[in-house]
Amino acid sequence: MKAGLIFTGTGPILILTTYESFQDANLVKKLASKGISKFIACELPLETVKKKYGNHYAVIMGDLKQSDDLRVLDYNGYNVFYNFTFAEMGKPVYHEP
Repeated sequence: MKAGLIFTGTGPILILTTYESFQDANLVKKLASKGISKFIACELPLETVKKKYGNHYAVIMGDLKQSDDLRVLDYNGYNVFYNFTFAEMGKPVYHEP
């Protein structure tokens, strides 16, 4: 499982995914199906995300309505952006169609 901060046209979101790369064609397709075709993705340490989101992380992981390959952990852009330092963010991955 990977955690990623995804900067979109409407603001950042925090996702969890089983894909190995934020450039994986299937992940890109899933994001596009949600209206996200252009983005900047930064990987976050999974343990840091677990600590910061605590029980909410466990609830999202236990939600059977979401698929395992892409789960949105937080879509409150302000919260997502200010919950993590730039030092915690991995090297950015840029994607545009």
